[in-house]
Amino acid sequence: MISANLLAIFYLISGVLFILALRGLSSPETSRQGNLFGIIGMTIAIGVTIISVGNFSTGFVYLVVLLLIGGLLGAFIAFKIPMTAMPELVAGFHSLVGLAAVFVAISAFLNPEAFNLGFPGNIKIASLIEMSLGASIGAVTFTGSVIAFLKLRGIMSGSPITFVGQHYLNLILGIILISLIFYLCKTQVNTWFWAIIAISFLLGILLIIPIGGADMPVVISMLNSYSGWAAAGIGFTLENTALIITGALVGSSGAILSYIMCKGMNRSFFNVILGGWGATDQSSSSGSKEQKPVKNGNADDAAFLMKNASSVIIVPGYGMAVAQAQHALREMVDALKKNGVKVSYAIHPVAGRMPGHMNVLLAEANVPYDEVFELEEINNDFANCDVAYVIGANDVTNPVAKTDPQSPIYGMPILDVEKSKSVLFVKRSLSPGYAGIDNDLFYRDNTLMLFADAKKMTEDISKNL
Repeated sequence: MISANLLAIFYLISGVLFILALRGLSSPETSRQGNLFGIIGMTIAIGVTIISVGNFSTGFVYLVVLLLIGGLLGAFIAFKIPMTAMPELVAGFHSLVGLAAVFVAISAFLNPEAFNLGFPGNIKIASLIEMSLGASIGAVTFTGSVIAFLKLRGIMSGSPITFVGQHYLNLILGIILISLIFYLCKTQVNTWFWAIIAISFLLGILLIIPIGGADMPVVISMLNSYSGWAAAGIGFTLENTALIITGALVGSSGAILSYIMCKGMNRSFFNVILGGWGATDQSSSSGSKEQKPVKNGNADDAAFLMKNASSVIIVPGYGMAVAQAQHALREMVDALKKNGVKVSYAIHPVAGRMPGHMNVLLAEANVPYDEVFELEEINNDFANCDVAYVIGANDVTNPVAKTDPQSPIYGMPILDVEKSKSVLFVKRSLSPGYAGIDNDLFYRDNTLMLFADAKKMTEDISKNL
């Protein structure tokens, strides 16, 4: 058994380590150290929580065994999961965090004595509010994350699912949810508590189904924020300092990341929170454009252009992740550098299926961090660039975002790839990107389409340099 004061000190140490972890994760150079701080902090938090129980009963042993099984299973999945499936994994983990918050809230409501919250029918009002918020946000996070997982996995269509009066229905359900929390605090009737959870599960589905595939990075960051707030709410119920700190850090950082993602896609932050975007028609700007002629090229053509260029900008996208071409790309860039070519990488904030997806892939290939630039830092350089090598990045390079008001991506800041002297676009076919619209860049006079697997094409180019 550990004293309350000593427990508080350990939780404070964990909280400091979590803050240092978040600080480290803000930069690729310090991300490994940040992860280490987070691991140490969580190990301390879990360890002292187990010790603080003090009652080493049979049930306690079962709990420890289940924790070990869960930890080993999580480690196994993390080691085995390919980078292409990382967005689905993140969505899946978010769902588990939300579900855990719901289960803890249910436990606290049904057995308040165990949590020092009072007695059934006579629970502290503050505790009722905390567990209601934790349960409702957790339920929204769970079902919302499940829908996001299904969309990312391709089990469910990435196209928005909408119906008449959808937003009004969400508003009505939100008002009902707030009213139920009020009545629960006033009457403490079990029915109201179960109704809160049920409506929250439904809201999670309704908030995510109208979201199109192009908005998935925003969804991931938003659900990350929701999972943090759910954990913080339950932390207040349990009076657990470490959980409150961790939840608040995850919730606030996720909200900030969502704002950054919204800015990168020219979306309204409040619409994102309410699930009110992504419902535009994604069929516009397609149609006849695929019938237009394109310039076909091969590895020899690409190698010739690159060898004779003074500057090359690499634009990685989800196609690179699918082909696992990051290591081949690094080898090609090394060969270009030996020929005296200046090479940079241009990253769009929403490239891939989750925030930072491309940065992680490039870091895996040991690409120097000082060669990787965000959209705002490098966009003006395309006008003076000899060759832009686009490897599977579709929607984030589509000029219709600037020219077609009917396009679902209209207004989204894009990488100005079309301004380069020559564009080499690696793609398997002329199929549209995740947003479901045709890319006008395919048909530009300065674009050479390289129809092939991204890894194979990049390797062939390297052989000809």
